Amino acid sequence: MIDAYQASSQDRVNAALERLFIAPAPELARLYEAMRYSVMNGGKRVRPLLAYAACEALGSAPEHANGAACAVELIHAYSLVHDDLPAMDDDDLRRGLPTTHKAYDEACAILAGDGLQSLAFSTLIDPQLTALDAETRLRMVSALALAAGPAGMVGGQAIDLGSVGIKLDQAALEYMHRHKTGALIEASVQLGALASGKATVENLQALNVYARAIGLAFQVQDDILDVESDTETLGKRQGADIARDKPTYPALMGLEQAKHYALELRDQALNALRPFEADAEPLRELARYIVKRRH
Repeated sequence: MIDAYQASSQDRVNAALERLFIAPAPELARLYEAMRYSVMNGGKRVRPLLAYAACEALGSAPEHANGAACAVELIHAYSLVHDDLPAMDDDDLRRGLPTTHKAYDEACAILAGDGLQSLAFSTLIDPQLTALDAETRLRMVSALALAAGPAGMVGGQAIDLGSVGIKLDQAALEYMHRHKTGALIEASVQLGALASGKATVENLQALNVYARAIGLAFQVQDDILDVESDTETLGKRQGADIARDKPTYPALMGLEQAKHYALELRDQALNALRPFEADAEPLRELARYIVKRRH
């Protein structure tokens, strides 16, 4: 089921994203080309899938979450472009292709990331992508800003860069990853739920418990794959975290215990979905997929 759902969701969000990269003037062609390269060069589209699945879990058509799906993927793509820069992680491979600063240049990559970030917010107010009342759109913009900014993803990246060579305990490691990775995953679910136009306070609370669990599970599995997988499968340099002496879950608790912890988090996510019926099955499948994926 998850393969078919992933394929249909990828097609849906890719079609919505593609129309965003038409340069409004010839002078901007290279910038828009770099932005498109950074987004449309593959990727699992996990965050858009979560947005669509949360929307469907509340009984709305997935198309209602197109704006949310585009927004979270654009923020994710911008973060990868900037994370790969020489001043940050200094990576030259992403999704099996040269990173944006290698395919273009550093200045163009910085500007492409900047452009993707602002474009993300515009999708939440684009009536062709987000047909909701003004109050709901404002809630979505606010949620995305919180998740993407210094109290969320950016803050987590800052903690990550400051933790190289430092041994963190589990609480500190989880604090970092709940910001760096988890915040945008949580926002993906929240924005998808809001896009349904049917979210109650109780719905949002249950979905937040689900999202917090899978957000952490995603990072634990990433750390496991950095040990177990290979560069060709990952599409990025295997062992990069180990080489940089970054704190990881396998380093902290051992590989087998990290695997066990990922499964515990999956089960927490599934338990949070008990109040939901069959419409939430894609969310359940995504929780299972996150801890068994190989890249």
